[in-house]
Amino acid sequence: MPYRKALSPEAALARLREGNRRFVAGEGGMPRSWHPGLVEGQWPFAVVLGCSDSRAPAEYVFDQGLGDLFVIRVAGNIIAPSLVGSVEFAAERFGTRLVVVMGHTQCGAIGATVQALEGGAHESRNLQAIVDLITPHVAHLFHGPGDHETRLAEAVRINAIASAHELRGSSPLLRDLVERGRVVIVAAVYDLATGVVTFFE
Repeated sequence: MPYRKALSPEAALARLREGNRRFVAGEGGMPRSWHPGLVEGQWPFAVVLGCSDSRAPAEYVFDQGLGDLFVIRVAGNIIAPSLVGSVEFAAERFGTRLVVVMGHTQCGAIGATVQALEGGAHESRNLQAIVDLITPHVAHLFHGPGDHETRLAEAVRINAIASAHELRGSSPLLRDLVERGRVVIVAAVYDLATGVVTFFE
């Protein structure tokens, strides 16, 4: 495995933090267009499993260019076999050592889950399949009294953390890499209102 070419998880996380700082400050400027060398291969320094929301593209949020991040996007940053396989691919093929499971505020998949919890199943069985994967993580938040918006925000955070934990447990390969210190998996939440990404290590 090509770990010798990979940034350490700590260095990769620092690079993401600095990129997000530039993004928030409006100082971003990493190349986002084609450039020579792309055809020669890729060595992404981090995997980001994030939501499909059009407002949350990881390359922009972390101010990174082509070839820097291995990005997997799915509504609600859920964990499913093909997504786990994609993370395994990056970890095994490229030696990428940091995996970030990133949720975001105002997440539509979380909203759909809350809607289902409050009013029943969705007509689309495909959307319901996403809701079914999120529900066990957040259902406990929506029983009894409490501020609805606060619980929604907490659901985003808890879903990201639970998905990161689930990712570790869904793959013998990833579990082995984590236990040997080769890969670190962290959760994060991107705040649409501020642009700031908060990491939960």
